[in-house]
Amino acid sequence: MYHEYKVQDGSSAHCRCRARRTTQGLHAQAKLKAYSVSELDITDVKAQEAYLPSARKAIADAHGRPLRTAGGRVVQIEGAAAPKSAAIVEWDSVDDAVAFYKSKAWTDLEPQRAKSYKLVRRYVVETEK
Repeated sequence: MYHEYKVQDGSSAHCRCRARRTTQGLHAQAKLKAYSVSELDITDVKAQEAYLPSARKAIADAHGRPLRTAGGRVVQIEGAAAPKSAAIVEWDSVDDAVAFYKSKAWTDLEPQRAKSYKLVRRYVVETEK
């Protein structure tokens, strides 16, 4: 797309305009990614194995991206003791993560969740600009 602009001396100049693409890019950058972290004590490995596919599907349906850490090792480096397990999910924004954890899809999974682990704590961390 070309636009003609009048220059101070009365002549005209043409330029290739990328304003629309730039504006779209700025809107896309307005939201900062976020990560939900759930610190867990697994109480029943078999129940957790049965629960994880349903939980991961619900998260994916809400546009979350599970990093598949629930069964991975957690190694304490400094400070208080590390949790036995940590589930980390990437989200497009803090608002998306909070909305998911308040959603019917998530609350409907509570009976399965209660059989598989005890929640130590869950929180969402937003990335820096």
